[in-house]
Amino acid sequence: MTAPPNGRPLRRTLAATVSMALAAAGTLVAMALAPEAHAAGVPAPSPVGISGRGANVPFKEQEAEYAATNGTLIGPDRLYGHLPSEASGRQAVTLDAPGEYVEFTLTAPANAMSFRYSLPDNAAGTGRDASIDLKIDGNQLKSVPVTSKYGWYYGGYPFNNNPGDTNPHHFYDETRTLLGSTLPVGTKVRLQVSSTSASPTFTIDLADFEQVGAPLGKPSGALDVVSDFGADPTGAADSTAKIQAAVDAGKAQGRTVYIPQGTFQVRDHIVVDQVTLAGAGPWYSVLTGRDPVNRAKAVGVYGKYANQGGSRNVTLKDFAILGDIRERVDDDQVNAIGGALSNSTVDNVWMQHTKCGAWMDGPMDNFTIKNSRILDQTADGVNFHMGVTNSTVTNTFVRNTGDDGLAMWAENIPNVKNKFTYNTVILPILANNIVTYGGKDITISDNVMADTITNGGGLHVANRYPGVNSGQGTAVSGTTTAARNTLIRAGNNDYNWQFGVGAVWFSGLNEALDATVNITDTEILDSSYAAIMNIEGATKGLHFENVRIDGAGTYALQIQAPGNASFTNVTATHIAQSNPIHNCVGSGFVITRGTGNSGWYADPPACTGTWPDPKWTNGGVPGGGPTTPPTDPPTDPPTDDPTLNLAKNRPVTETSHTDVYPATKAVDGDANTYWESANNAFPQSVTVDLGAAKAVKRVVLKLPPAAAWATRTQTLSVLGSTDNSTFTTLKPSAGYTFNPSSGNTATIALTGTATRYLRVTVTGNTGWPAAQLSELEAYTG
Repeated sequence: MTAPPNGRPLRRTLAATVSMALAAAGTLVAMALAPEAHAAGVPAPSPVGISGRGANVPFKEQEAEYAATNGTLIGPDRLYGHLPSEASGRQAVTLDAPGEYVEFTLTAPANAMSFRYSLPDNAAGTGRDASIDLKIDGNQLKSVPVTSKYGWYYGGYPFNNNPGDTNPHHFYDETRTLLGSTLPVGTKVRLQVSSTSASPTFTIDLADFEQVGAPLGKPSGALDVVSDFGADPTGAADSTAKIQAAVDAGKAQGRTVYIPQGTFQVRDHIVVDQVTLAGAGPWYSVLTGRDPVNRAKAVGVYGKYANQGGSRNVTLKDFAILGDIRERVDDDQVNAIGGALSNSTVDNVWMQHTKCGAWMDGPMDNFTIKNSRILDQTADGVNFHMGVTNSTVTNTFVRNTGDDGLAMWAENIPNVKNKFTYNTVILPILANNIVTYGGKDITISDNVMADTITNGGGLHVANRYPGVNSGQGTAVSGTTTAARNTLIRAGNNDYNWQFGVGAVWFSGLNEALDATVNITDTEILDSSYAAIMNIEGATKGLHFENVRIDGAGTYALQIQAPGNASFTNVTATHIAQSNPIHNCVGSGFVITRGTGNSGWYADPPACTGTWPDPKWTNGGVPGGGPTTPPTDPPTDPPTDDPTLNLAKNRPVTETSHTDVYPATKAVDGDANTYWESANNAFPQSVTVDLGAAKAVKRVVLKLPPAAAWATRTQTLSVLGSTDNSTFTTLKPSAGYTFNPSSGNTATIALTGTATRYLRVTVTGNTGWPAAQLSELEAYTG
């Protein structure tokens, strides 16, 4: 099955409250614990089991930092690149010697468990395999295999598996195992190290215990992929063709297709249309696999792509898709579920170790994911992409995605009346817990969002990313409803921007966000930086009502763009800064205050020119934030060094790109990759956000140095802006020759005008009918 032509270069009111436990002041450092001690982690509110909000999960969760252990407590720590920062609650326990353990006591009967853990990478970046003992009331039950092959990414977006690069992240993974029998309340379940020969350390984050029901039998009249079509339930043989044959027969005969208990090797997409594919339950029926030669082909259940007519009337239920994706390649269609599925439902499907849980490319309508689990993805958990309408994700648990947890992206085609409701979204390693990029009449309600890691917030509403604009009807419009959500430890530092991102934030990067956005009956708890933030362009039409802010590492409000907002019955406590508002746009942002507000307003607001270190409250008592920068250098270099490229790895936008040549490749520091615009469609532009206004005095433009590139002249101009709205010409249009014999480079001298948004606009190219740049570099000297 070929890839589609488009892809991404990737009920209650406030009474549904979270109890915020008070913690002792001071950031804990790692400390050795005596045998039989408890880890004594800092009490932190859990995102699981909040009454009336989030997913109604079938398991009881226990954090390692509160369990019995003789290991070492790590955290709390929210600093990107530090091992505890990616743990639930930002704390975990490390075991580094034989005999060290974490022991949980069951609070409900259970016959199965999942646990979240981290092993170190190996020197090659391919991960290591090991095992850890599972003991029940002191008796050995089994050794459970664990691995780091699905974790540990490095460098800048879209990341790599090279340990020699900077910014290691995505440390944790999960595994699951059946316990053989139902264990009663009070049973001691211990994870214990027997040897450190395969791994020097084992870090345990948490364990989820559940009571799994018996396998579901074959529905009456169903076709069986094993008995009727010969699929191999042992996983030894490739069953792709046989399961596909069963699905095709199910459609033709109008019969359900049953996947019995077993593990089935699937090395390409199973394409479904007008059929029900049902398993014995996600603990019993497992689809897994990847082509051993063509690694761009892997297990997935897909509708037909929209340009092939799409699929409809599909039900996928009661099975697991456990992939083998160990890297992020945005062009690979290696998602658990994909294509276009109208009038279709995904119910009780476990998705793990794929690129995305579900990347849905529209146009498509009336699609639902419910009662499912999405874990350990290299990119998004779910993305409703391009013309997805009247579709829903509900009662679904999402943890450890490599990008946005739940996303809607209206690229070029409107997304309309979609809903994300009653979901729990935890630990997106990059970007946001829940986001809508554009979209009309969107609902994001009754969710729980927790533990954002970097470059994003908990809840994001934005006119950002390519193809989101009012001209195509894809910008944020109508009424966006965000009601009865709980956000915990959301938002974090963006090491591109070099300041914190709010737990709830808004962006008008592509154009002003000018619509009705209602944030109501919501709790924003223990935010890592600001509770509420806007940035880029302008943000208008925000309305906050019945919102409780309890704990913010910096400010209650961080205003970085013009606009307006109203606040009624919005209260804030435990705000780290004495002035709760940071606002350097002054009267450009208009605040309308209703009744019942307290703790978040100040006149005048702060406008310091510097960003304070956060003070993390961990439940109301200040615990302090980082006072030193991360071990790996931030990607935004000091502005006083004229030799450093200010544009490298910065956010970048484009007027268009062709095939697999997005504008991100023009700022990735690699002259061998390049941006190419749509062909025969001048003018074309690329715009890079330098993060702050800087005196740019030199721009260096490059094309790949390979001999295959003939000499060419591109006619272009250089423009600059401080607000991404009004641009001035820094260098008028002229022809610049790129000659491979002299490095395929053109250098343009500028006068040093303060510029944050640097734009190159190309109107002609003698070598190819498109704009082409392998690097856009900017320097202050």
